[in-house]
Amino acid sequence: MSPDRVDYIAPWWTYWLHNYPHINLRFQPIDHRFQPEEENYQQSLIFLGCVAAAGLGLNLLCLAIYLSCLCCCRKDEEEEESKKPNSCCVTWSAVAAGLITCVAVGVGFYGNSETNDGVYQLTYSLYNANHTLGGVDSLVTGTMGGMKSSLHQHLARLDEIFATRGDYVQTLQFMQQMADNVIKQLLGLPDWEEAKVNLASIADQTANVEYYRWLTYLLLLILDLIICLLACLGLAKQSRWLLTTMMVFGVLTLVLSWTSLGAELATAVGTSDFCVSPDKYLMSQTKSIISTDIVHYYLYCNQTLSNPFQQPLTIFQRSLTTMQIQIQSLLQFAVPLFPTAERDLLGIQHLLNSSEASLHQLTALLDCRGLNKDYLDAMVGVCYDGVEGVLYLCLFSILAACAFTVMLCAIPRAWRQIACRERDYDDIDEEDPFNPRARRIGSQNPNHTNMHSFCSYSSSMGSQSSLHPPAPAVSNAPMSEYMNQTALFGGNPRYENVPLIGRGSPPPSIYSQQYRNRYSPSMRATYLSMTEEQSRHFGNDFQA
Repeated sequence: MSPDRVDYIAPWWTYWLHNYPHINLRFQPIDHRFQPEEENYQQSLIFLGCVAAAGLGLNLLCLAIYLSCLCCCRKDEEEEESKKPNSCCVTWSAVAAGLITCVAVGVGFYGNSETNDGVYQLTYSLYNANHTLGGVDSLVTGTMGGMKSSLHQHLARLDEIFATRGDYVQTLQFMQQMADNVIKQLLGLPDWEEAKVNLASIADQTANVEYYRWLTYLLLLILDLIICLLACLGLAKQSRWLLTTMMVFGVLTLVLSWTSLGAELATAVGTSDFCVSPDKYLMSQTKSIISTDIVHYYLYCNQTLSNPFQQPLTIFQRSLTTMQIQIQSLLQFAVPLFPTAERDLLGIQHLLNSSEASLHQLTALLDCRGLNKDYLDAMVGVCYDGVEGVLYLCLFSILAACAFTVMLCAIPRAWRQIACRERDYDDIDEEDPFNPRARRIGSQNPNHTNMHSFCSYSSSMGSQSSLHPPAPAVSNAPMSEYMNQTALFGGNPRYENVPLIGRGSPPPSIYSQQYRNRYSPSMRATYLSMTEEQSRHFGNDFQA
């Protein structure tokens, strides 16, 4: 036994999870021992899933109350100052949800990888142990077959050859007794066939389940990330249909997060119960297949324990050595007298040499260090990497639930703000000359483009009944925009039929109470201002 060997010690988080209250569905505390075949223990794990389901119900209830309050308690939309805090709240909520989702996805990828590494180490150790047991079974079967078949045939032919020599026949009988003794010792070894089949089946089932588990969590992580990105895109683009779709998928992902949390909690607690005392469970499960002292020898493998295979292997070795000595003696003294016996004697010698090589391999395979190393590797993979990865997956589920809860709270506010903006835009007066929509409608209306009167012109006689349209004085004024604005303002012909150059000169009706309330002082000052170049161009014709 190697002096630097490290025994298995369960990690602290398995003890913490093992001490977690175990309650069945009748709300009765039960024993914390790992007993997956017991109904009460199964109910205790199901109870953990029910706790996660209760958390999901509470989360959905809080969301429903929040959405109900949001729909019923509407704020005064006429106060423009109240819109900035709401927009800021939605923005920061989206940022928080995005950051939490990114952190959750990172934690989930790490936990998924750690869990996969732990399960891979478990299956690798099971396959190694299965290979070891298969090698032992193959060596025992091969050696017994050689002793029963090949050796028996050689001894039968030699008995006919040495029929006239009683001492040689007696030597052959003694070798047959040694061969029977070897077969008896090999039959005393445990039958590893059933244990080998069980290990192979467990390894195959574990590998298949782990593959689908890893793939499911990978798709869930990608789905969470995509939903978060699309929700942020919908907030940025102010797309109502995209936000509605992401809200539906957000509720679905919230349900998946809580469901996975329940499965992860049950798995972590159950595995921790096993990791705290795996030796007791393994000994109870294998007592019908292998004796307790052999299982104890492989699980603990220290110098104080005696090898349960030492005696049969020693007898095997001594029997082979005795048979080798007898064959050497017959080759030396009987072959000169019976040359035909040489072939069978050499065949027996070859069989004994191969049996001795099998004995050395069998001794190495039956030593506790190989199987004990596989056992320790499996426990480290399950209880360290595996349980640790499951705990990270629990953290991922909690963070994902928090992120999508924040997202589901932010999306209705954003949807409402988008609706308010569209309603406010629809409430703008279509006759407003400063409304971009009104100008677009005016530019596309053919009735406006067919107007020929640009301004009112008074003759020298002072009669306003004879008005002649003079040539346009300003060639760079937008004709369609001017005609639109001329048609919109029906005031004094002296002042309101003045050509509007771009946006630089609004009509005098800007001073009305309607426009004072609609536009800010800075906007009115901008539209009332006229550049020095425009003043020189028009002269005093438009001075009030």
